[in-house]
Amino acid sequence: MSNLDKSIGKILLDLQKDDPDSFKKLMEKDQEENPELFENNDSENKEIEEYNVKIDEYNKKIDEE
Repeated sequence: MSNLDKSIGKILLDLQKDDPDSFKKLMEKDQEENPELFENNDSENKEIEEYNVKIDEYNKKIDEE
């Protein structure tokens, strides 16, 4: 992995942590523009997706309280 890839990865991780709504919008836009990057139907990705949904639901519950 190049230094540029690492830098972009760090920026995306920071964005995900600091501004999850913007990160989600960015990823949705990227998925629309580059669907081939997201076509991997790997079971691990499905598990991660399910985990992220659970985290989102948990965060919503906390925000509502």
